[in-house]
Amino acid sequence: MKRILYAGTATLALAAGSAAAQDLAFEKGEGAFSWDSLENFAADHQYDGESISITGPWTGRDAELVESVIAYFEDATGATVNYSGSDSFEQDIVISTEANSAPNIAVFPQPGLLSDLVRRGAVEALDPSVGEWIGENYAAGQSWVDLATFDGPDGNPQLYAFPYKIDVKSLVWYVPEQFEEAGYEIPESYEALKELTQQMADDGVTPWCIGLGSGAATGWPATDWVEDMMLRVATPEQYDQWVTNELPFNDPVVVEAIDEYGWFLQDGYVNGGRDAAATTDFRDAPNGLFGFPPECYMHKAATFIPTFFPEGTVVGEDVDFFYFPAPEGADRPVLGGGTMFAITNDSETTRGFIDFLQTPLAHEIWAAQGGLLTPHTGISPDVFPTDSQRALNDILLNADIFRFDGSDLMPGEIGAGAFWSEMVEFTTGSKDAQAAADAIQNRWDSIN
Repeated sequence: MKRILYAGTATLALAAGSAAAQDLAFEKGEGAFSWDSLENFAADHQYDGESISITGPWTGRDAELVESVIAYFEDATGATVNYSGSDSFEQDIVISTEANSAPNIAVFPQPGLLSDLVRRGAVEALDPSVGEWIGENYAAGQSWVDLATFDGPDGNPQLYAFPYKIDVKSLVWYVPEQFEEAGYEIPESYEALKELTQQMADDGVTPWCIGLGSGAATGWPATDWVEDMMLRVATPEQYDQWVTNELPFNDPVVVEAIDEYGWFLQDGYVNGGRDAAATTDFRDAPNGLFGFPPECYMHKAATFIPTFFPEGTVVGEDVDFFYFPAPEGADRPVLGGGTMFAITNDSETTRGFIDFLQTPLAHEIWAAQGGLLTPHTGISPDVFPTDSQRALNDILLNADIFRFDGSDLMPGEIGAGAFWSEMVEFTTGSKDAQAAADAIQNRWDSIN
């Protein structure tokens, strides 16, 4: 009976918002979207005349996309949401919280900054039920709960954020036609990936293209390699201890992870050798996949890399990807990044928006327009515009463990400093893994 009452109320609520229907990206009731989730949400959340503000890092097309999602919250509730994106979000949110002029919600791309503001008391804890919901409805749910849990001003850990729009880094890009012609198969395990690498070298072709060049940020692509290796040679708990330096950077398990990255730098395994890997711009590195004959057969990079593929390259046809595999019999870890919604100025409508993010529709609207991946297990897979984007999202949905980019969680002097520079030294071969790790730990000791 209660369910019927909700459905009836929802119909009224949605009808009330029909005047704004022309502003919605997709007409309600049509397509593969989970419209029932919006109806059920509307039944319990009416905020006519109320307004909230949201600040985040999304500008340009991304701002349009998040606003297209917000439009359904407004339509369902009668509330008004003012979103403002900023290229200097990290500075702006600190200033606004210190000036007591914070928006209701801030969207953080960096957990470290969020953690700092939580400790200062500038962020409100979410209801424990939100954490329970994430644990039950996100793939690798506990990983997300842990990621969004921080020590508050009183030192007690609580859930302070809602993860949303996730990037995947554990990817290997390749050209299917080249694999087919050479008779190579997609490796199903980390051991098989190493066997494939050796097989390619034995066949007289170069397995990998690697490029660490990125101006003042040169070296960061190597940190992604090492982080993925940490998730394959260490436990998730050791990974968490590593990013906070509870596990020293020169601990044997970290040195082992660096050495695992070094395994792929052997003579004959990387295009141009170790020196070229250290200096080639990361934006140019994947070009080797598309040469004739190809300069390499595989390139490890995150979901953003197609931006730098040759013009007209179609993902899923000209180039494809596979999951950077886990060791045989082990859990499937996924490395990535993403954003988190957090409350910086509380209100009932603000809490309602966090509830809205739990609906499948809040993810489907953006996913259907491209550029959003989500671990939400309740979304309709049919909304993705291409098979490739659906397959990318499946990597998240099939994950047993998710961990955020480790260098982004470390202090800037380490994660955006010593880690980068020492990985360049290691990649060129001027330092071995132990020496590079010792140097990073020494730098960490100096800032403690």
